[in-house]
Amino acid sequence: MSESIIHVTDSSFEDEVLSSDKPVIVDYWAEWCGPCKMIAPLLDELADEYKGKLTVAKINIDENQETPQKYAVRGIPTLMIFKNGEIAGTKVGAMSKSQLSAFVDSLIEPVSKSGERR
Repeated sequence: MSESIIHVTDSSFEDEVLSSDKPVIVDYWAEWCGPCKMIAPLLDELADEYKGKLTVAKINIDENQETPQKYAVRGIPTLMIFKNGEIAGTKVGAMSKSQLSAFVDSLIEPVSKSGERR
C-alpha cells in the first residue's frame, strides 16, 4: 500500500478528514469485501498521482462503525470526497481507474468558463 494513504478511525476522522485544508477522498472498506480489494491498487496510484492536491484516506467499517453510520454508508466500497469538512461527492461500488480519476477531477479541479481545467 502507498505510504501516501492514511488510515482513519472514528476518533481521528474529524481531525484528519473534516479539518483537512485540502480535499480528502475516503474509502469505506472491509477486509471481507472483494470489490474493496479490487480498487485498493487504484487508490494507491491515486494517492501518488494526486499527492499534495488530495489526501487518500481509508476507514475500516468493521472496526469503525460510528463514521459510516453518520454518513449513511449502505454498501462498500463507498468513496466520499470531502472538501472544507463537507461531502462534495459520493460513489458506491468498484470502478475503473479512469472512472475514479474522472470522479476526483470533477470535484477537486477548478473548471474555467471555457470548460478547460486550470
